[in-house]
Amino acid sequence: MMKNKLFLGLAALSMSAILFTSCAKLPQAEIDAANAAIDSAKAVQADLYVPANFVAVQDSMNAVMVEVEAQKSKLFKKYTKVSEGLAGVTALAQEVKVQAVTRKEEVKVEATNTIAETTTLIATNRELLKKAPKGKEGAAALAAMKDELDAIEVAVAEATATFDAGDLLGALDKAKAAKDKATSINTELNDVIAKYQARR
Repeated sequence: MMKNKLFLGLAALSMSAILFTSCAKLPQAEIDAANAAIDSAKAVQADLYVPANFVAVQDSMNAVMVEVEAQKSKLFKKYTKVSEGLAGVTALAQEVKVQAVTRKEEVKVEATNTIAETTTLIATNRELLKKAPKGKEGAAALAAMKDELDAIEVAVAEATATFDAGDLLGALDKAKAAKDKATSINTELNDVIAKYQARR
């Protein structure tokens, strides 16, 4: 009788030990660290400057949280895979943050240069307008080009204002569009002047 009681006691003790070791604790600190790393990447506008990479981080985090929920529903929980996934998400988010900062600086430089180049092109085109032949049809075409240059100048001012407001990507888009138009006029004027001089 004593032996049976002792055996049952040891069995219960062993089962408790197994349950205790099998029910791993939710890695909440790692989850918080991963979320903080994602928030930190978003704070430097990773969602705007490296959108595909930022979405990849979010997708990775979502996949890890699916695994967390799956483990929560189990009697014997195991979070080893979850912890590994969270470490990966945290590292990836930190990397994406660096990429976003780098890309933002690149866009800033590109927008600044494009605005400056377009401003120079506008000035060059205005000088070319003075040299272009002014026949009956030519005068009307030159007047249209002048109006277009005025519009491009307004577009450059808008790009500069957008840049100053902190929307670097928006400023770059506006500046590129303005530069394309200014370049087109520059090409057209140079062609017209070259043909005119060749006939003289």
